[in-house]
Amino acid sequence: MSKQEIIICNNLKDDLERVISSHKFDKLFILTDNHTYRYCLPVIKDIPAVENATHITIGVEDVNKTLETLAYVWLKLSNGEATRHSLMINLGGGMVTDLGGFAAATFKRGISFINIPTTLLSMVDAAVGGKTGINFNGLKNEIGAFAPASEVIIDSEFLKTSDYENIISGYAEMLKHGLISTFDNWKELVNFNFNNEIDYKLLQSLIGKSVCIKENVVEQDPFEKNIRKSLNLGHTIGHAFESFALKNENPVLHGYAVAWGLVCELYLSHVISGFPKEILRSTVSFIKEHYGKLAFSCKDYDTLYDFMTHDKKNESSASINFTLLSDIGNIKINQIVSKDDIFESLDFYSETMG
Repeated sequence: MSKQEIIICNNLKDDLERVISSHKFDKLFILTDNHTYRYCLPVIKDIPAVENATHITIGVEDVNKTLETLAYVWLKLSNGEATRHSLMINLGGGMVTDLGGFAAATFKRGISFINIPTTLLSMVDAAVGGKTGINFNGLKNEIGAFAPASEVIIDSEFLKTSDYENIISGYAEMLKHGLISTFDNWKELVNFNFNNEIDYKLLQSLIGKSVCIKENVVEQDPFEKNIRKSLNLGHTIGHAFESFALKNENPVLHGYAVAWGLVCELYLSHVISGFPKEILRSTVSFIKEHYGKLAFSCKDYDTLYDFMTHDKKNESSASINFTLLSDIGNIKINQIVSKDDIFESLDFYSETMG
């Protein structure tokens, strides 16, 4: 898998102009959702290089990350006479970069694309690392491909138009990156002050560190055969929470589900691998303060477990594969956890989160 160029912006217009001019293409397409068309496209539309671009706009949020939306983007590309030499810019959050990347990767067997993430979640997770895809059959990211953008342009200025819920959603992935890296990084993250006006300069610095952590992991293991599985911390149970909420027609932001998944999976890490109790307590306290709680009861455990059996990390539906930690940065991949222990972690979640 080719390596992405990650650009932490000083000047978005200059950086985008340079990136576009480095490509040879016949037609340029810009994919947005309804929100980024309104709030983010105006930031770049006056750049000469994008003035003649064809705009494709899709619905907002994960409910639109579907085969039907994907077909709509393909249709727009086809009707717009896109060729294998065309270029697409995905301007939006994780849903846009996931679906847009997959559309680009599959149209004409692949056209080049640039990601400009506009949410914190997409900056530190969805837009980097080369994973693309859509939801299918009620399951998160069930269909997709490894297909890296040629460039990812990250500008924290977009976050000033974002609401608190979307910023804290993306922050969950940064918290995960801290847990799989160093104590100092983790400590910076759990001590970041969200209670007063957000320090965007400091946040941009933390974003840069977070992206470097993910890129270093992806470079070592681009197709998730080994250490890249560390990035799945919090996601086995987190994806089950996300699918459960979607099934109940009460969808939650991805980062919230990951944060709740971290509560359970750090508990499993403590019980199974000796993860330190104080770090577990501090992390859970941060998550409880900022993310609230997903409502479910013990009657829902089997449903949640069934969602976990569909997780792509599993070698079979009979065993659930986790990434756990014995300490910050001490990663244990391919950990098979029993159903009883998983249910115990859900008990811990319910009791601890209130």
